[in-house]
Order: sequence, then C-alpha cells, then structure tokens
Amino acid sequence: MPIRTNRGRAAVYRRLWGWPLRSPRHLAASIIIFVVLVVSLGVIIPKVLDRKPTDPSAAGQTSTSSQGTQVGQLPSSGTSLPTKLPVPSNSAKAAPPAADAQLIAELWAETWVKPPPNNDVAKWLKQLEEYTTPEFLAQMATIDPRNVPDKLTDKVKAVKSTTSSIDFEVPTDLGKVRITLVKAPDGKWRVNSYTKVD
Repeated sequence: MPIRTNRGRAAVYRRLWGWPLRSPRHLAASIIIFVVLVVSLGVIIPKVLDRKPTDPSAAGQTSTSSQGTQVGQLPSSGTSLPTKLPVPSNSAKAAPPAADAQLIAELWAETWVKPPPNNDVAKWLKQLEEYTTPEFLAQMATIDPRNVPDKLTDKVKAVKSTTSSIDFEVPTDLGKVRITLVKAPDGKWRVNSYTKVD
C-alpha cells in the first residue's frame, strides 16, 4: 500500500475532494455552491448562445426585407393575432338519417351476427371491412366471434342523427347494441363503434 503524504499533487486532490465530507456545514456549503453554479450556467449559456451578430454580412447572412420576421417574433403589421382558440362546438347540426347510412348499418349488423364457420376472426373481419372504419376494425380484432349475438330480433333503427354521425340501435337476442356510424373522408358511412345498451 502506498504511503500517503501531505505533499504533492495527490495530496492537493485529496484535500479538495475531502473538504465537503469534513463536516455537515462543509457538505451543505458544497451543495449550495453546486446548485448556484448549475443555475447560473443554465442562465448564462443560453444568453451567450442567443447573441445576434452585430454585422449580418460577417455572419454570412444576407439582409432580409423589412417585412420578414424572426422565429418567435410577432409580425409588425397592424393585424392582431387571436389570444385563444375559439371554443369547439360540441353540438353538431341535427339532420335526418341518411338512407345510405341506414343501409350500411343494416348490412354491418347482419354481417356482425353471422361469423364464418369455425369462428375464423380473419374472415369475419374481412367481411366487416367494407362497412367499418380501419381504427374500429383494429379494435374488433380482439373480439371473439363466439361472444357475438346469434341473430337480430328487430329492424335496425336510427336513434340520434347529425350531419357527421348517426347512432343506430340494433336489437339482438342478447340485448340491444348501439352502433355509431361516421362519415369517412371519402364520403361513405362507416361503423366506428358499438356499445351495449342497458
């Protein structure tokens, strides 16, 4: 084992690193100095990095027109920017149910209650794909077709209708189910969800 002396470079380092552990006061002072150092560096470094060159041509930039704005700088024109977004409207305009939406709801319900033989989920989803949104089809991949009702007990009827979505009630042998159809970007109606009605 080497002999420790109070002379030399190692002794200086030992004194520097050992100073915070000599007493609780030294430790507290070391922590405070460290925090002040980190905070001051966090304030000073961004200010130094954000300095703009005094001569734009020296920095390799060409002068821009007076109408150009910097990132984070508001335009100097007389137009004012809105201070907050308008409140979204939760009330869509009521509309009578579309005939093509009624047809899609009926076809989806009939296909939904008749899974293919051997309850093959892939075939069942392929049959429903034409009437279902891709997002909801991905959710339906987790459903076991054996848990789906066996038959419809009455006609599918519209319960709530707006210009962009329609809720239909589907009566089955296991109870009523409410399906929601939405208008897809291509203009066709697609089933987007279903929930069991109490």
